Amino acid sequence: MDLERIHPAGPGPVVLCILDGVGIGPLDGGNAVHLAKTPNLDRLFHARPSCALMAHGTAVGLPSDSDIGNSEVGHNAIGAGCVVEQGASLVQAGLETGKAFTGPVWEGLIKGRCLHLIGLLSDGNVHSHVDHLHRLVRQAAKDGVQKLRVHVLTDGRDVSERSALTYLAPLEQLLEDCSADGDRDFAVASGGGRMLLTMDRYEADWGMVERGWACHVRGEGRQFKSATQAVATLYADHPELNDQWLPAFVVVDEAGEPVGQIEDGDSVLLTNFRGDRALEISRAFEGRSVGFERGEAPRVFYAGMMQYDGDEKIPRNYLISPPQIESTISHLLVGHSQRIFATSETQKFGHVTYFFNGNRSGYLDEGLEKYCEIPSDVIPFERAPEMKAREIAREACEAIVSNRYDHIRLNLANGDMVGHTGHLAATVRAMEVVDECVGLLEKATLQAGGTLVLTADHGNAEEMFQLDRKRGVYKSKKDGTLEVSTAHSINPVPLIVVDAQDRWSLADVANPGIAHLGPTLLHLAGFAPPPTMLPTLLKRRGTHT
Repeated sequence: MDLERIHPAGPGPVVLCILDGVGIGPLDGGNAVHLAKTPNLDRLFHARPSCALMAHGTAVGLPSDSDIGNSEVGHNAIGAGCVVEQGASLVQAGLETGKAFTGPVWEGLIKGRCLHLIGLLSDGNVHSHVDHLHRLVRQAAKDGVQKLRVHVLTDGRDVSERSALTYLAPLEQLLEDCSADGDRDFAVASGGGRMLLTMDRYEADWGMVERGWACHVRGEGRQFKSATQAVATLYADHPELNDQWLPAFVVVDEAGEPVGQIEDGDSVLLTNFRGDRALEISRAFEGRSVGFERGEAPRVFYAGMMQYDGDEKIPRNYLISPPQIESTISHLLVGHSQRIFATSETQKFGHVTYFFNGNRSGYLDEGLEKYCEIPSDVIPFERAPEMKAREIAREACEAIVSNRYDHIRLNLANGDMVGHTGHLAATVRAMEVVDECVGLLEKATLQAGGTLVLTADHGNAEEMFQLDRKRGVYKSKKDGTLEVSTAHSINPVPLIVVDAQDRWSLADVANPGIAHLGPTLLHLAGFAPPPTMLPTLLKRRGTHT
């Protein structure tokens, strides 16, 4: 697509810094961003063009404005420059209309000796939704499936930290109801915490997938008579753990044998719709290369709720087609010979590459792009809240002053990844390191004569306790302590523009959201955004455009 050049590009690069998980919230004791010493962000927000952007719900293609944003849809929206209907919406529609159950994939799944459903059990609607699981179970019963096993991954990250039982009880009741006539045998087979089993991403910790494989496939783990008993017992035995970190458990029969090992002739559906934490377990089931000793995999019919990687065709079978993002700002920039540099640590590297580029793996044009991944530490994030922010900032600053790139983007993961732990003090420290890095990026950008765009993909660190939105107060436990929040928020996120030549002011844009950032980046690079994109958020000082 040809873009119209509307003004000369500046002497330096356009730099996009995504402060992952940093929203704008009440200035109180639950806001780690507010509590942190952030002199750079404070100064820039008041001295430079700045505003708040929507980063959740319909503004990023989710079904409703009660849906929290997340990193996947946030980077999709920024890179696409428009609102893209996301996996949650597409899956909901496919299940409600019944379209998901009319093709050969569902037919292959229900023909298996036993149908296994593996996925995150919550209504967080970031990776999955419990309503989707219930609908799948009911449809399987309707279509004659006689044996079904559910392998649950407890959440505690996108929802309350110890809420697993609120999802397990209705699920077990549904499975019991489906089995009541004696013709069907539906049950929960295994489970464990999402940050301990199965849901690794970007090959950061293959041990998670190995533990999930041992639990779900081989039936290895602490044994219980039911999933509810398992979670209740693990809560009592490990009062320091939330649902994210529950150890693996296996449901067994009266003889002490696992009720749901995955064997030859079975079928398996991964019920998560989000791709980043679904790829590695999918690779394991499809016989692709993995980072652990898998051994001989059972011969099963495997499918995903969606296709998680369109380039690598993972998985080969899927129920719902993923979002179609035909053209991103990366495509447009490389199409006009713009040189691109992207960097982050492992935990968010795929967001500034794969998701930002419209769910495409690898380079769009290797001659014009350079991607720099900095390996994340495999350690609980609250123990090292600095993560790799300084290393990322150093790589970005070198790229900024090198005069080799026109567009530079980076993701500082601290606000999100440390915020998810629920540790307030660690998240405050994380934000102070992020602010330190913002100062370095500002200095390098001004030195190079460029433009720095500071923003976020969703909120998290600014809301560290669970908020009762109707009453405007934080929720408390029976003992009076506040309920910790480990989930994203629905708060807006900041936009700050630091321009070496002070050329820009905010345009009058109705309901600005992070999907407006893509065309804004094109505008800063000197191009008129295409009509398929939203309006730019900026205008030249003294002009109307």
